[in-house]
Amino acid sequence: MTRPVLLLDVVGLTADALRHMPRLSRLAAHGSRAELGTVLPAVTCSVQSSVLTGRMPSGHGIVGNGWYFRGLGDVLLWRQHNRLVEGEKLWETARARSGGAYTSANLGWWYAMGATTDLTVTPRPIYHADGRKSPDFYARPPGLHGELREELGEFPLFQYWGPTASIRSTQWIVEATRRVLDGVVGGRGGPGAPDLTMAYLPHLDYDHQRFGPDAPEAARAAAELDAAMAPLLDRADAQGVTVVALAEYGIARADRPVDVNRALRREGLLEVYVQDGREQLDPWTSRAFAVADHQVAHVYVADPADVPRAAAVLRDLDGVDEVLDRDAQARYGLDHARSGELVAVAEPGAWFTYYFWLDDDAAPEYARGVDIHRKPGYDPAELFFDPADRLAKARAAGNLVRKTLGLRYAMSTVPLDPSCVRGTHGRLPDSKADTPLLLSSDPAFLDGASDRVHATEVRDLVLRAQGLADERMPHPTERDRVAPR
Repeated sequence: MTRPVLLLDVVGLTADALRHMPRLSRLAAHGSRAELGTVLPAVTCSVQSSVLTGRMPSGHGIVGNGWYFRGLGDVLLWRQHNRLVEGEKLWETARARSGGAYTSANLGWWYAMGATTDLTVTPRPIYHADGRKSPDFYARPPGLHGELREELGEFPLFQYWGPTASIRSTQWIVEATRRVLDGVVGGRGGPGAPDLTMAYLPHLDYDHQRFGPDAPEAARAAAELDAAMAPLLDRADAQGVTVVALAEYGIARADRPVDVNRALRREGLLEVYVQDGREQLDPWTSRAFAVADHQVAHVYVADPADVPRAAAVLRDLDGVDEVLDRDAQARYGLDHARSGELVAVAEPGAWFTYYFWLDDDAAPEYARGVDIHRKPGYDPAELFFDPADRLAKARAAGNLVRKTLGLRYAMSTVPLDPSCVRGTHGRLPDSKADTPLLLSSDPAFLDGASDRVHATEVRDLVLRAQGLADERMPHPTERDRVAPR
């Protein structure tokens, strides 16, 4: 009989964070612990896909949290369709090896839409025809939505990301996961945990980026998360469920925003167009532009003849550590058709903004809002109310009243000065302080493995723990484990 596994993505979990997490520390002390060798870019979508497929980004195609979709001519971040991930996923392999008698649940891991898991729960706002956005979530089977909403209330979307992000969103996911482990929701036909239950716990992402991983607020966030997780860990222990907890990345101190797109624009490589007096990125006519994603930026160059010029601009930019062409990308397992012709990697402490305008008065409307799907790059400033606007919080409160009345509103509260950001990630770790961890409640989980496990190895470790390993499968090559700098 397959032993059930609870696979937790504890975002930002490092040795420093673990010191403030007594319940999770006790699990590791009685179980097993290793450092996790992450991938470049060390961001949510890329690392999760490596964990679940056992492949590097060059093999599964998730080269970041988003990229330039060349066939559409658009930059798209935070897509959800599971078909974007190339390769067989962990639960698909397990299902085939078990003869089909294998159940799985996904609560919040990315690329959930259209996935072949038996149960799926993922945030999914309602975008109304009049422009309003309301909290909601997607659930499959469909009846699961009503069950969870009745028991837990609406998913707290505005505490999941943005300036009001807090422990509430993680608590909701934890409580939903407990109910799935108990078999009391989802209509699977009987009690007990699925063979594989995956849950995404994002809480450390917030204050670690807002204040830095070494700030008192970061320590408090770790303690809050541990307290929220404790009932779930206790439930798993009582049911004989093996817990595997990992982080995709550790968050490092940040103090230098780098405006890579503005540098390309000043050199005449990036173009904009204007609507209603506001500038918009023009990817169709730009000779080169960057999709900024924390400390990694994919730079798309339309004409191969412009690659050397674009590379020179990037190398001359203060805060850029490496500029990877296709050959260099191959060393990191990042050489995929979705990658930019060039990939820039920031120096320690630096990170890339997506900003392409040269005058804040010309910034697009979405720049001052929490708008993760329209921005052509990641924006950690969305975690803040604009400190230069004394009325930002009051205006946000007024807009929430308008929302409850069914009126349209615009949350223009995000600062355009990125210097408030204090934590970042994306490059390969530079020290143990920003190295992610892999923990398990099973003392035998890492038997035969070293004290450093690569993200591409986690899949097979879970299969082995469940008695579904294929001993004929080779371990990842050295190139797949970690590329040299």
